[in-house]
Amino acid sequence: MSKKKVVLAYSGGLDTSIIIPWLKENYDYEVIAVAGDVGQGEELEPLKEKAIKTGASKIFIEDLKKEFVEDYIWPTLQAGAVYEGKYLLGTSFARPVIGKRLVEIAHREGAEAICHGCTGKGNDQVRFELAIKAIDPSIKVIAPWRIWDIKSREEEIDYAQARGIDVPVTKKSIYSMDRNIWHVSHEGADLEDPWNEPKKEMLLLCKAPEDAPDKPTYVTICFEKGIPVAVNGERMEAVKLLETLNKIAGENGVGIMDMVENRLVGMKSRGVYETPGGTVLYQAHKELEEITLDRATAHFKEQAAIRFAELVYDGCWFTPLREALSAFVSDTQKTVTGTVRLKLYKGSCTVAGVKSPYSLYSEDFATFGEDEVYNQKDSEGFINLFGLPLTVRAMMQKKVKG
Repeated sequence: MSKKKVVLAYSGGLDTSIIIPWLKENYDYEVIAVAGDVGQGEELEPLKEKAIKTGASKIFIEDLKKEFVEDYIWPTLQAGAVYEGKYLLGTSFARPVIGKRLVEIAHREGAEAICHGCTGKGNDQVRFELAIKAIDPSIKVIAPWRIWDIKSREEEIDYAQARGIDVPVTKKSIYSMDRNIWHVSHEGADLEDPWNEPKKEMLLLCKAPEDAPDKPTYVTICFEKGIPVAVNGERMEAVKLLETLNKIAGENGVGIMDMVENRLVGMKSRGVYETPGGTVLYQAHKELEEITLDRATAHFKEQAAIRFAELVYDGCWFTPLREALSAFVSDTQKTVTGTVRLKLYKGSCTVAGVKSPYSLYSEDFATFGEDEVYNQKDSEGFINLFGLPLTVRAMMQKKVKG
């Protein structure tokens, strides 16, 4: 009789490196490792050999970069969604695309369970499990951090060393990092004290601003319906475009963000995020919307963006509300087409020009000089009507006071 199967969300990091032997020691399962390639780069190269060596029967390394950028990052960019005004959601929207593929492979391999290495204190456990529930709630979920006796990353290292497993951290270098094509996050160790300044040695995608070039770099980005399609006049597919902007912005120290965020599970957490290309794209998209969206739509969209960001952060990608908000956002982007020029200099990103065939900005209306399209006398009647409630209230107060 063949063994039952479990699909493991595998990164090759400290947590999932020890979960394979832990699963084999505590369950009678065949372990199938699945690594979602969302742009981790060289991190994926040793995974196949490592997974098999530590006890997996097979490993799938799935290229999800195109799907990740086009189906998750671009819709969130179009929404202008930023969590708590700072976080560009790099880890948050990577989880549902990986979770979706975990379910697909579980179906294909006939696995009854999916296992992940998320801690019981983090957001990622919610994101993975909500994705699984949304697609196939019959699949069993195993979360070792919620049931095993290991209590710290130091104990994880001891567990790995006792079994001869190489792990990518040591007790002296113990940052928890998550990397994909959109960002790199850094947590733990000295960063747990918000008073400690992040060490520039930790940076992987960005130069420290003080080490960036002494001359500014200009970059132009073209959008079609809110989606970036070209950099410096060169049309590119989504993955290449983002990689290109990561390099340009990273060289100029753009995209380093330090924050203490409110986790979904109720605690505050300090993290340092590198999102070079994403920072430039958000700025450019915002500038383009300033000239292409009317006031009422732009203001309502700002409110919707807050809720959109919360949904993404909370792992609610596969929900009716997120889908409905995306439909609204998509409709607003019909005229968000044009070109934005940005100036990058030692960590700063500022607009240096914007144009669009759908621009609602009119120099004829905005000029302080004499024009034939705006009669300034009309504003008197507008103010009288707009201020009518204030006038009525003041009259009432005067009457009451006698």
